[in-house]
Amino acid sequence: MAENAPPVFYVGQHESHRAGPVSGQVLRRAQDAGYDMVTTPITSTAFRSRVITILNQHLQMLSESSSPQDVPLPLITPLSPLDTPLTPDECSSSLLAFTSPWIDLASPDPLVAHLSSQVFYLEIAYAAFCGVNNVIVRGPRLHHNDAATGSGLTRYARAVAEALNMGCYLQLSIQLSLVDDPLLDEEDDLNDDLASLSPIPDDILQDGAGNEEEEADFDLFGTWDAWHLIRSTCSHHSRLSIGKMQYITSILPRPSRVHLERRETFQGNAGLVKSRWYSEPIRLLNISANSFLPNVKGYPVLSKPHQALIIHFARLRAAPWILLSDVGPIPGSDYLHTATYVPGGAATLSPSPMFDASPSSLAPTPSEAAKITSANSKKPKDPVPHLRYIRHLQSQQPLHDAIDHFAAGYQDYLQSPLQPLTDNLESITYEVFEKDPVKYEWYERAVALALMDFLTRQEAGGEAGEPITVAVVGAGRGPLVTRVLRASADTGVAVSVWAVEKNPNAYVLLQRHNATDPLWNNAVTVVKSDMRSWPGPILSDGKLGKVDILVSELLGSFADNELSPECLDGVQHVLSPSGMSIPASYTAHLTPISTPRIHNELMGKSLTDKEAWETPYVVMLHQISYLSTATPTDSSQAIAAPPNVQTCWNFSHPTPSPVLTQANLRRGGSAAGGSGGAMGGDGANEHNRRFCRLKFECKDRGVCHGLAGYFETVLYTSDNGETVELSTNPLTMEEKSKDMIGWFPIFFPLKVRPLLPHTMFSCQVVW
Repeated sequence: MAENAPPVFYVGQHESHRAGPVSGQVLRRAQDAGYDMVTTPITSTAFRSRVITILNQHLQMLSESSSPQDVPLPLITPLSPLDTPLTPDECSSSLLAFTSPWIDLASPDPLVAHLSSQVFYLEIAYAAFCGVNNVIVRGPRLHHNDAATGSGLTRYARAVAEALNMGCYLQLSIQLSLVDDPLLDEEDDLNDDLASLSPIPDDILQDGAGNEEEEADFDLFGTWDAWHLIRSTCSHHSRLSIGKMQYITSILPRPSRVHLERRETFQGNAGLVKSRWYSEPIRLLNISANSFLPNVKGYPVLSKPHQALIIHFARLRAAPWILLSDVGPIPGSDYLHTATYVPGGAATLSPSPMFDASPSSLAPTPSEAAKITSANSKKPKDPVPHLRYIRHLQSQQPLHDAIDHFAAGYQDYLQSPLQPLTDNLESITYEVFEKDPVKYEWYERAVALALMDFLTRQEAGGEAGEPITVAVVGAGRGPLVTRVLRASADTGVAVSVWAVEKNPNAYVLLQRHNATDPLWNNAVTVVKSDMRSWPGPILSDGKLGKVDILVSELLGSFADNELSPECLDGVQHVLSPSGMSIPASYTAHLTPISTPRIHNELMGKSLTDKEAWETPYVVMLHQISYLSTATPTDSSQAIAAPPNVQTCWNFSHPTPSPVLTQANLRRGGSAAGGSGGAMGGDGANEHNRRFCRLKFECKDRGVCHGLAGYFETVLYTSDNGETVELSTNPLTMEEKSKDMIGWFPIFFPLKVRPLLPHTMFSCQVVW
């Protein structure tokens, strides 16, 4: 993708009752109109009629038999050419195939479920044979006559699991709505003119519905529950995704009181619901014609919530496709829906006879031609206004900036934490850190404040005139050294700079910088040493001196997980009694999250790595859902409610001298140091041991896949109260260090644990 280009929308065209097969010519017409893909039914209305006939024949046999239990269940014979418009050709892989919407795999009626499963398997097998890569499956009906589906949902999930094994390249996408609303099921049935397979007459169903509108349950996470059962039954299969999401704010012709109440309930929790689905593998976003509103000029547009939903999902690493449903035919394909003359009588032909007729027999009569011309003249100038609007929406999206481009390759990508104390990092690793636009700027501000404060204290104590000794420990390739020199130049405070680095390869580069960089100008003393073993700066008289300001960037994604406390304790012996440390303090933070994408990756990783579930990972968390949240200020528009992020512990530097004195006494196991450490060893580092117990209220159902870890650090607080801070905490990052990318969060994976509504999730962390 070109830099500063908006995200690309891939848009498909879907007709619920497409009249003819999608040939290569039809596909090209759709692409010429601006569509990227087209849908097709797998089977025809003729096949549906055949199945209904089989059902009716079986019901008649049951009514006429004296022993109904001895009548075998009906069987559906293989597909015939009349049963399907599909055929293997070069355009098959470019189509999105729909299974029959009139089957019900979750039906409580065993006969309907039996026939539905046969239809389903026939369609899946034939689609795989034809080379179709993407099949859209209607989601399970969660309510039958106001009764929630129980075992039927399990049967549905098992059928999907079987279908995934019928084609090794077949991608299955399940049609689901955002929420579980029985009234949506009713509307879906009313809008579908294909009769139900249920042998119970429609009038009985309607009479039994009675007060269904008053009694039917509305569940914000009922659909998500169904999805979780399906994907769990399918072992989190990588070729299973969510194919369609109906939006509850679609325009209804006559919204009832219950409709309005439920719409209000959804809008009050829109951010929470969207956030949950955002973390799931959504492959298609369906936008039906009744989701559009006419603007002042009569053109179709989407409401603000619809726009926000599309734009937000477009930011996913694998953005879902957009499917425009029933917004009009493909331009140039109207002949599929017009009356066509055939010798022996004029009639509207079924697709199969029309395509079988000879070219000479397709000419309309003069009167028919006039009607077609008249009909065409009444069409709007733009044949695809809905598509045109989606393309307009695409062009209006925020452009990808440098941060987006940097993040593109790292979103939800698992990395093991760095071990700079034991490993010598490569130059490219340092280079990634140095691209951060915020981190080093903030460090320079902190150093400048510290220099001014130290100079003021020197002047107050009558010690002004001597350069301030600044040591950058763990200097790497030298970015902090450069910032110290810039801070010195900007403030006019003279400094003596020491760069300490144990990596022998980085040591070479530091020396080259010192010799060639005009800012360094051989003014930096470069030392190759482990900071803990460094005796300190050497004065002009050959004696060891002390450091006034100690600058380091040893923090990890969880603050102290890269041994920053241990390293800074080890080098503190070179710090003067009045010396300062940058950073001065840092805290670690946690919150429970749901991240199916990372969980699926770990399931595969654990097959070859036994420690996969026991390893913390550095990861740029993106496609996640926070399980413990606060109430957003504007829940109707918010994509995600703010998470409940809690503090684990704190470290401060310099460490108090009595604490380090005791630690040194314990080092080596001397008698004065006590009886050793509680966890083994001599206990010299036990002052850095931490423990916390946190409780998170999870108001809604979900699955906790792990804990997201963050940190905050105070680099420096000046004598006049000005504070320079960095943060990866999603609650404070915008305020303290917006656009910082030098650190990604840390992820502690957990075995899957279902959470019931309003439960307290408790975690105990020992560090």
